[in-house]
Amino acid sequence: MTNVIGQLTTFIANDILKQPSRSIAPDESLISSGLIDSFSLMDVALFVEDTFGVRIEDTELNAETFDNLTQLTDLIESRK
Repeated sequence: MTNVIGQLTTFIANDILKQPSRSIAPDESLISSGLIDSFSLMDVALFVEDTFGVRIEDTELNAETFDNLTQLTDLIESRK
């Protein structure tokens, strides 16, 4: 699980936020805080699908499923 969170943190910090030194806590709000927007959410979903080989449904692209790294990791783990 921590490996998944690490990979997600690195991707979001480097590719989405363009702040490689930015740390993201596993329970930090991503969407509801405005850290990532709906366009970035699509990039995160594509990264998850390509990197972890899981399918993310369009209906899951929301704050209930994707609002923090713990939620997202739980989703990924449940699909492996």
